[in-house]
Amino acid sequence: MSNSHQTSVVIVYHSGYGHTEALAKSVAKGAQAVEGTTITLIKADDENKDWDVLAKADAIVFGSPTYMGSVSAPFKGFMDESSKVWFTQGWKDKIAAGFTVSASQSGDKLNTLIQMAVFAGQHGMNWVSTGMAPGNNTSEGSVEDINRLGSYIGLMAQANGDQSPDVAPPATDHRTAEAFGSRIAQSTRRWASAA
Repeated sequence: MSNSHQTSVVIVYHSGYGHTEALAKSVAKGAQAVEGTTITLIKADDENKDWDVLAKADAIVFGSPTYMGSVSAPFKGFMDESSKVWFTQGWKDKIAAGFTVSASQSGDKLNTLIQMAVFAGQHGMNWVSTGMAPGNNTSEGSVEDINRLGSYIGLMAQANGDQSPDVAPPATDHRTAEAFGSRIAQSTRRWASAA
């Protein structure tokens, strides 16, 4: 693959209070920093979702807040709408990854990421993990550590429910999101070059 080859990463997300959208932009920033990567953001609850853009993407990143231990209802609606794509296996062999945010440190976010990973598996996609060691898990650790919530399967972030998206999630979660976006874009380029 030549350096001029472009790979396309689409981030499809739902954001109830703006925190997930802020995180989506940080994932996009990290992916955009990888040479030859184009980024498109699509709102999962937009009536005019561009299914053609998703069909042409090399990678699709899923983002949703965690509500009641699951993806949000609008994001689940997007998942259900994708059944037409599933019937034709239109996303088979695309790269997939996911991220989520909740107000609580845990908030049962793992269940949301597992739900996304299963969804990607049903579509025949190839899931990319964070590839990051957990932070903030020793006496010398800090909430400023990358991957401070210690997630492997996908990106987890935490945003205080009484703070606006310009404050929460905190800067360390945005740095983690950028690193995750970079990993997704690099993985996509490697996968595309091998195809």
